Amino acid sequence: MAIDFTSAAKAYASATRMIGNAGADAKTGESFGKLLQNAATGLVDSLGKSEQQSLQAVTGKADLAAVTEAVTNAQMALQTVVAVRDKVISAYQDIIKMPI
Repeated sequence: MAIDFTSAAKAYASATRMIGNAGADAKTGESFGKLLQNAATGLVDSLGKSEQQSLQAVTGKADLAAVTEAVTNAQMALQTVVAVRDKVISAYQDIIKMPI
């Protein structure tokens, strides 16, 4: 799979904004759960956009570059969520293994 550096840069910028918002959320008293909810909403939106672009490509109404970008963004978002999930599970397992 070829790496699209533009999409990678956009994903990095999005993650940076989310981290910046996490600090702002802590100052305003919003919860970590709200941050996760916003990230999940962004993922669903990305997947939905990818699906719409793919459907338009099937009917011949979409530009191939736009379809590729949307699918790549959705794939990167999903890989990020899976990586975070794996880290959370690993941390949970480490905590469970700690002696009391």
